[in-house]
Amino acid sequence: MMRDARLRGRMLAVLMCGLSGACLCGTSAAAPSKATFDTAPAHAALQRLLPAQQQAQFTLVALDRGQGADRFEIRGTPGHIEVAGTSPAVILAGVETYLEQVAHVAIGWPGDSLSRLPAMLPAPPAPIVRRAAVPDRYALNDTDDGYANAYLAWSAWERKIDLLALHGIDEVFMPVGTEEVYRSTFRDFGYSDAEMRAWIPATAHQPWWLLQNMSEFDAPLSPQQYARRVALARKIVARLRELGMTPVFPGWFGTVPPDFAAKHRGADVVPQGTWAGFTRPDWLDPRDPLYAKVAADFYRRQHALFGDSTMYKMDLLHEGGSAGNVPVADAARGVMDALLAAHPEARWVLLGWQHNPLPAVLDAVDHRHLLIVDGLSDRYDGLDRERDWHGVPYAFGSIPNFGGHSTLGANAGVWLQRFAAWRDKPGSQLRGIAWMPEASGIDPAAFALFAALAWEPLPHDEAAWFKAYADSRYGGVDAHAEAAWRILGETAYAMPADGDSEPQDGLFGARPAQDVATAATWSPKAMRYDARHFDQAVCELLQVAPALRDTGAWRHDAVDVARQTMDNHARLLLPRIKAAWEARDAARLHALSAEWLDDMALLDRLLASDPASLLGNWLAPARAEAGNDAEAAQFEYDQRTLVTIWGDRGGADRGGLHDYANRELSGLVSGLYAPRWRRFFESLGQSLATGKPPERIDWYAMEHAWAVSRKAEPTVPQGDPWQLASEVARRLGVCKP
Repeated sequence: MMRDARLRGRMLAVLMCGLSGACLCGTSAAAPSKATFDTAPAHAALQRLLPAQQQAQFTLVALDRGQGADRFEIRGTPGHIEVAGTSPAVILAGVETYLEQVAHVAIGWPGDSLSRLPAMLPAPPAPIVRRAAVPDRYALNDTDDGYANAYLAWSAWERKIDLLALHGIDEVFMPVGTEEVYRSTFRDFGYSDAEMRAWIPATAHQPWWLLQNMSEFDAPLSPQQYARRVALARKIVARLRELGMTPVFPGWFGTVPPDFAAKHRGADVVPQGTWAGFTRPDWLDPRDPLYAKVAADFYRRQHALFGDSTMYKMDLLHEGGSAGNVPVADAARGVMDALLAAHPEARWVLLGWQHNPLPAVLDAVDHRHLLIVDGLSDRYDGLDRERDWHGVPYAFGSIPNFGGHSTLGANAGVWLQRFAAWRDKPGSQLRGIAWMPEASGIDPAAFALFAALAWEPLPHDEAAWFKAYADSRYGGVDAHAEAAWRILGETAYAMPADGDSEPQDGLFGARPAQDVATAATWSPKAMRYDARHFDQAVCELLQVAPALRDTGAWRHDAVDVARQTMDNHARLLLPRIKAAWEARDAARLHALSAEWLDDMALLDRLLASDPASLLGNWLAPARAEAGNDAEAAQFEYDQRTLVTIWGDRGGADRGGLHDYANRELSGLVSGLYAPRWRRFFESLGQSLATGKPPERIDWYAMEHAWAVSRKAEPTVPQGDPWQLASEVARRLGVCKP
């Protein structure tokens, strides 16, 4: 009884201390260092992230970084956990390390096991000290603001920033609101507001306009939408700065609206041709005297809206851009001179992708003002980035998911082997990590493992890492959870550097054909791991202890792994359908086609049990952003087309962009993917019955009709993930009794 009373008293003291923020609870093994920043933003993040009872048990302390690397320290006694760090974001990374390694729970992206937190937090058995292995910890692809959801409200962005900070990220690409910078800049150079708004595409397609790939699609946006985005961007930037994170802004490298040369006689404008069926915006020669004037105006207006940064992202001649008669080295010097004139301490961030950055760019400018975020570090063998990039500092990066595909896995084994080897070799210029899936928030395990590369001690044993991940992911040690993640680590996360950095996508989301191998034009055309071995992961997950199955993390993973298992089996079923067609066996064709469509119906029901897998939750932010019904229709079309036809017919059909961003969402599977396959199978059956060739189906017309529809979709999950995943396992026969 007396022990219980002391415990209750202790808990009350912890709670009161945490709520007041005016005292240090308990004692520390080391005296806190002189505060160099305000820890209040980190405290506020904990209030958002953790239940009140547990967040009150943390004391957060500022550490002086000095000239050393970022670091965090964790120590304490039961109910009083002290986390010290060199920035608010680094403190949050320390909190996440404590949760995973000591409390054995995790906050994933998506999914968590916070329901498993004990009432009194356990003390670490010994102080934990971690130091950053690299100074640059960069996140987000140029395309993320489209494929991850361009219409996220502040609450969702706030969550995104918290999750990035928890995983140690300190540099975040932030393009939101740049459309207003362009709009106001070019109004100073002879363009009307109507001309600018007609040129700048709808919100979800703006990333590719900023990359100089396209313009105009689904325009114009209302002035109110520009204002909403500016207000959102200011909140994002303010939060990043509060947490000690760097917003990485788009810079200006010469993209101009139509008819710039006509408005400015004599201006040297280089046409950029086409990109995937779209006409690209023109490029102003950086040697032209007007270039420096436009750039100065651009950076002045960007500063007025969002303040300054030390990092600006720009890619010259992205994916087939044309230099025309402009020497690339001179262009690079012009771009850099304009950037440094506005921001003398800035770094120019370039994406390592395809043939970029060109050697002429790198050789023309001061390497101290460059950082390459490599999108290909894990994709090919034989890379030597010091040689390839002439000694320019770079960040080891990965693009493990293109278009936001619902796909599970990454070249994770390559990360563990290659990152340490590249960082530690003589003369290495590796300065960071760059997490750049085309859509964030898709694969929590891949993100967690990649982010772990940035902290000492470096992870090196893949099996050990996945075991520890399983123990914290669901909030407790469980042999079946560990077995499931051992299997996943040996399959989907053990893909080699063989020319791809993402797994194969799903065929259910493909335009139907008898021998279709991908849904997206440029996805891997075959399985990249052993599907039979992968099958057993869902069997193990289904046997995880019931208490752990109640976590959001387990529910998400059960749906995701079962979904992936169905996708993998579709690659076995489709050749059987083709064989039945070639044998002119109508009965077998009908039976196998029915099996395929029944699988899709089950897939849609499975996805409906996961909030992250609902079409309604993909569309809801766009509807909520709109100021009226006309805007709601415009924004929803923007969202729907991005995951289907992508743009107009030229881009979808001739440019190959249809289904580039295919994803398995409940409502998309049943609303478009299944009707496409049903119509295809009907055409094959009619062909066998009549002896005539199968119907030529206009897939774009079918897809466009779906994109302009406005059917209300559920936003609340339905069904039990355990029961539905069990149904998948039984249907596919993957789990032996």
